[in-house]
Amino acid sequence: MPRDSYFNDLRYCLDNYLAEHIFIRDCGGYRENGRYDPVGKTKVSLELQGKLLNFSKDLTGLHILVNSEEVFNFPLEDYGTRQGVGFHLAYERFELSGRMVMLTHGINPYDQNLPEPRSSILGSIIDNHLMKIYFKGRIGLKFHSWYKKPHWRLWAIEKPENIPSNE
Repeated sequence: MPRDSYFNDLRYCLDNYLAEHIFIRDCGGYRENGRYDPVGKTKVSLELQGKLLNFSKDLTGLHILVNSEEVFNFPLEDYGTRQGVGFHLAYERFELSGRMVMLTHGINPYDQNLPEPRSSILGSIIDNHLMKIYFKGRIGLKFHSWYKKPHWRLWAIEKPENIPSNE
């Protein structure tokens, strides 16, 4: 998804869809003992039923809040230097048999031959941490532009046109 709507997309999704789970882990690397760990350590993994997920952004970073209490802070040290996309969005789909549907690039997310998504996963890498927020159902998308023709498209969150931008 395009980077120019980074935090507006997050705000829109939190305000208009039911967040079910949040997961944050580091991206791996060298640990205190000097060993390299390719698998990141989980920092936050919370079920959100009955809880309110929110965020605030200020000079000290991006604050992830659950029921108004901070559960994680991204200092946004790499926010100004990262190029390309902001958040990515994936759909969790299952066939009638229960097998998960895995798609490659270039597939239309609205292909009628695909099962309807059970959930949408909004994710990003911020400050060497992976954040994923799981939302119930489908978050609507619309075509934005080509990233690399003919297979890599950028999609944008589909929102009513009258929503003002806060960025």
